[in-house]
Amino acid sequence: MSYALLVVEDEPALARNIASYLSSRGYVTRTTGSAEDALRELETFKPDAILLDFNLPGMDGLQAIARFRELDPQARILMMTGHASVDLAVDAMKAGAYDFLTKPVSLSKLCLLLDKLSREERQMEVLAYYQTRDARASGLDKLLGQCESMTRLRDAVVRVVEGDERLSDSNPPAVLISGETGTGKELVARALHFEGPRRDEPFVEINCAAIPGQLLESELFGHERGAFTDAKSRKLGLVESADRGTLFLDEIGDMDLALQVKLLRLLEDKSVRRVGSLRDKTVNVRIIAATHRHLETLVSEGRFRADLLFRIRMVRLAIPALRDRGPDVLLLADHFLALHAQRYGRTGLKLSAAARGALLRHRWPGNVRELRNVMEQAVLMSSGEVIEPADLDWVPLTALATAPPAAGTETGSGGLSLEQIEREALLRALESAQWNVSQAARALGVSRDTLRYRIEKYGLSTPS
Repeated sequence: MSYALLVVEDEPALARNIASYLSSRGYVTRTTGSAEDALRELETFKPDAILLDFNLPGMDGLQAIARFRELDPQARILMMTGHASVDLAVDAMKAGAYDFLTKPVSLSKLCLLLDKLSREERQMEVLAYYQTRDARASGLDKLLGQCESMTRLRDAVVRVVEGDERLSDSNPPAVLISGETGTGKELVARALHFEGPRRDEPFVEINCAAIPGQLLESELFGHERGAFTDAKSRKLGLVESADRGTLFLDEIGDMDLALQVKLLRLLEDKSVRRVGSLRDKTVNVRIIAATHRHLETLVSEGRFRADLLFRIRMVRLAIPALRDRGPDVLLLADHFLALHAQRYGRTGLKLSAAARGALLRHRWPGNVRELRNVMEQAVLMSSGEVIEPADLDWVPLTALATAPPAAGTETGSGGLSLEQIEREALLRALESAQWNVSQAARALGVSRDTLRYRIEKYGLSTPS
């Protein structure tokens, strides 16, 4: 869509030159010689921006700005005049002008300014789209399940949200969401945000395990120009981006100890300091953290701060594993089947009785995420309208059970430890990449530092 500009200028030659120049560069333009005519044009033209002269017959530019803002609050107004002064520029900006230009106007600079306005508007439209999409895809109704543990979880979310609504200050409690990988911790975090009083503010998320510690600090807290070698400009951190909203720290158990100190300070003082800065900035951020790890064990091992644990688990929500949710497996399977059938244009699909039995018997080590992927694969690859067990492609538990145990790992009475599964996945990725750590890390979707830590943890070494 072309960017539309209304030129309000009482000098016909200048107005024509501006309109001709911008039209040749793809802008849609109209011209008027007075503010009164421009107000009538607004009813049908609906411009994205208005180039407004100050000295006009009848209503002057400052008076026109107020009227334009009443009719179209979204329109960007650029004031121009041949008799510029600091006071006039200040008055124009206070009235609602986006920028102030001095005649003679450089047409090339005007074009650059309009290009900037156009990009900003597209970015705002994209941001509004994603915010609306996130709000639609989030909420209590997305926490599907009828088992007792899911009912308790939804009730707990409601109580937290109701507490937030009644809060007399702007300091909501931090929330810690625990659960195995793939159980839906992000959905719970989004429900807390989009059901609560901060729903119209930013929801910012980051996976602490996916970014090396030295980069994670810059991502969270930002940095000043020259703070380190590659810091060529100031960068706003995610904490400041989430101001007045929610910051979701996924896999917080993988955060470095040094960074945990800064996070603790944020929770206690509600202030943040960019890397390389000497000043603190006060922020109003709701912290929601999530982990699949047992943080109390990490505390005892000296890998997680006890004082930080006490601060982030003011409210603790536990998500059950899919294997413990009984018939919820079928409810979720039907939901994902309908969802993916619509995406791929395959209506009328259904699960056979044998497939439903197979779904109930499977232990779902990947939880809800694994179930979703299995159902998408079934919709994509099945040949008929009835999904049979042969269409459900998952890693058999018998194959997983034969994976060699890691040194010092116990599986219990016939069970399968998560450490075994993780160790086997690491070995497969490393062998496929011929023990190239960078390639294996990319294949697993983790950072090199995270992969090296796990290689050391399981005592893996390059085969001779």
